[in-house]
Amino acid sequence: MELLTNFPLWASLAAIFFAQFVKVPIQYIATRKIDWSLLTSTGGMPSSHSAAVTALSTGVALETGFDSAVFAVSAVFAIITMFDASGVRRQAGEQAIVLNQLVADFGRFAQEAKGWQHKPEKEKQKELKELLGHKPIEVFFGGLTGILLTLVLHYLL
Repeated sequence: MELLTNFPLWASLAAIFFAQFVKVPIQYIATRKIDWSLLTSTGGMPSSHSAAVTALSTGVALETGFDSAVFAVSAVFAIITMFDASGVRRQAGEQAIVLNQLVADFGRFAQEAKGWQHKPEKEKQKELKELLGHKPIEVFFGGLTGILLTLVLHYLL
């Protein structure tokens, strides 16, 4: 099966898993708390999105050359993905922080309203996901992770 020998695909998947896994020890070093939810969450250091697309582009470049059309497509895809990770998605996360604060403030006000105390706790605490995008440094190190991991895999396999 050709799928099993598709190096750019496997390098990209390995980069995703590696970037997601390494978030846990990096966060531990920064906060002295282990947070296993980082294995499946968006945002954080390094960007697994950036690692994936740069691994894909690096794998394609190694197999087809920098002058191939397939490399051009993967490189543009990587640039757009990394720009989005540090731009639009990050801004959505910033807006989520403000909206969550508004919801919290409203929650305190509404506690005095009739019947508020009888509502289920889940209904009172609906929060938007704040860690959506990446800081530029997270995107940079995610990209670097993808490139380096792919080069290591290419020369080891």
